[in-house]
Amino acid sequence: MKTLFVTFLLFVALVAQAHDKKFEEAMAKQIQHVYTAEKTEALQAATHALDRIAQAEKSRWEPLYYAAFGYVMMANREPEAAKKDGYLDQAMERIRKAAEASPNNSEITALEGFAHMIRVTVDPATRGQQYSALSMQAYGKAIQQDPGNPRALALMAQMQYGMAQFFKSSTAEACTMAQKALALFEGAKSESPLTPAWGRGMTEGLLAQCQ
Repeated sequence: MKTLFVTFLLFVALVAQAHDKKFEEAMAKQIQHVYTAEKTEALQAATHALDRIAQAEKSRWEPLYYAAFGYVMMANREPEAAKKDGYLDQAMERIRKAAEASPNNSEITALEGFAHMIRVTVDPATRGQQYSALSMQAYGKAIQQDPGNPRALALMAQMQYGMAQFFKSSTAEACTMAQKALALFEGAKSESPLTPAWGRGMTEGLLAQCQ
């Protein structure tokens, strides 16, 4: 009887392992599409695929996170205000669901700040005060949740740099922050194939402006 029970447990473990491998493979494919897509249509295809994965894997935050990231990227590229807002609304819906699946997750909180930051660009004159504050609040919270998250620090540096330029003040603090973020990127170790890995290029671009 004991041997049968051990065999059953081994079978269950093997099935779970196979399921996790299949999930990671499907996710890795769509994550790569989100990172490399050059056209909105390609991003939409990837986000739709990620939404389908999220429907099947309701306890996982990663599909929702990367779908949200895809919508933020679409919003960042979209020149039309109404469409930009629509993409950001889609992103925020998935960010909220991801946060429910994984509370106190620094990556999700940082992405929320990123969505607020892109919302500012729709109309900086009327939205700057509200969404800049929401963005900085989210970045600060993300850093508290994980001081070693390079994306949280890099995004805060980006926001602070933009605000300094807008108010024609010194960008030195933002540049110092970006340098610290780059050091975190250089020392980062991936915990899994699904760990977010974006943001270094953006940080290097910001530091190039600091020269």
